[in-house]
Amino acid sequence: MSIYLSDTAENLIVNGPSAAFTYRRLGPQGGIPLVLLNRVRATIDSWDPELLDHLAADHDVIVFDNVGIGYTTGEPRDSLDGFAEGAIEFIEALGLTLVNLLGWTLGGTVAQRVALRRPELVRKLVLASSNPGGQTPGAPAPNPKIFATMTKPEVTGEDLVYLFFPETDAGRTAGHEYLARIAARSATDPGVSEASGKGHLTAIGENAAIPFDQVLTDLRKIEQPVLYATGLHDAMTPAVVSYTAAENTGSATLIGYSDAGHAFLFQHAEAFAVQVATFLED
Repeated sequence: MSIYLSDTAENLIVNGPSAAFTYRRLGPQGGIPLVLLNRVRATIDSWDPELLDHLAADHDVIVFDNVGIGYTTGEPRDSLDGFAEGAIEFIEALGLTLVNLLGWTLGGTVAQRVALRRPELVRKLVLASSNPGGQTPGAPAPNPKIFATMTKPEVTGEDLVYLFFPETDAGRTAGHEYLARIAARSATDPGVSEASGKGHLTAIGENAAIPFDQVLTDLRKIEQPVLYATGLHDAMTPAVVSYTAAENTGSATLIGYSDAGHAFLFQHAEAFAVQVATFLED
């Protein structure tokens, strides 16, 4: 029997103009909901149930599959603006007029686009292992093995451990513990279609090609408070990227985890949830 409440959360459906969105809602409803935006080639079954339970202890937490991803219908998107439009459509379909956003990796980039497109809809942003775009000066050159692994037709559990956790004994242990925690939902996960996966990768390429001057201009337009969080051994989005983003955002806080990588939020689920709660309550 699962020890995680989020493992028993039911799938709900809300209809928007371009999709029937599948979502789950956890925690006490009321106040300003916390909407989570996911990574590349992931569905709502990919979220760590331990993190969700900690976040939902005191907050109304909503996870969803964007248009054409996982359980949600519709034509898959292939651009950052397309994903942002899908997120806005979902939020409005729920009748919400103000939300907090927590985006992990590509989801953080999309959350930033939502805030830029519809600033009145977003109260605060939590951006985890997120790249705002372009080529950050001082960032190390990407390891070719990273891209080769993340673009494989079938990404295995071992691939996820390699991509998201440090190559240390403690890091690998944390990675396999994460895989065990998502196992209950993974058994029925519909996965991500080939078209959806290609759309994600196209959006990543678009993001990387943005001129860095434009990236800085966009960051300076963000008026909401932002919590940037990073693993200091992130092989996919180096910590300097989050540092530079925080340095150029008007109201920003930056936290780093010295023993963690891209999935620091799963490796340190309780500690991160506490920091998110503190940030949101101000």
